[in-house]
Amino acid sequence: MPKTIVILISGTGSNMLRIVEETQHGILRGVCTISAVIANKSDAPGLSLARDRGLKTLCVPSKGKEQSIFEDALLTTLDRWNPDYLVLAGFMRVLSPSFVAHFPKRIINIHPADTKLHQGLGAYKWAFANKLKETKVTIHFVDEGVDTGEIIAQFPVDLTGVTTEAELEKRGLAVEHQIYSKVLRDILI
Repeated sequence: MPKTIVILISGTGSNMLRIVEETQHGILRGVCTISAVIANKSDAPGLSLARDRGLKTLCVPSKGKEQSIFEDALLTTLDRWNPDYLVLAGFMRVLSPSFVAHFPKRIINIHPADTKLHQGLGAYKWAFANKLKETKVTIHFVDEGVDTGEIIAQFPVDLTGVTTEAELEKRGLAVEHQIYSKVLRDILI
């Protein structure tokens, strides 16, 4: 029986789109169904992209709200679907330990760095500033910390010859898009 997932986004949703494609026509077909795509920003471009692909979408706004109020609203919303897993795809909010406790080892995140070396925002900027020849994309379970959860998988991003931060990010996103659905499949089957 396919697992159910809810995807959380904050912006463009490029990783979300790849997961949707793989669920509808690729390696996640029959493995999982997407119950909804939820954004914490009403202007997140990913919402309309998900809607255009026939998915349920909604916004649980976080701006100007205390974390506990936002998370209570998000939990109430998630109760509608009772998903097997939450998949973070560019969701730019830190979740509190009490929220994470509702979904132990059931919240999955993708982070554009080796989480042992860099946590939080600005991972591609960090890799460029440090002139790394290689960085990693990490997929991990979310725990009480920021990008400190158990690592599920890591994949290298070759940065040889990169001359701009935009080029570095483009290479990193290409790896993210290639591997996130494959790792999700391994977890969900």
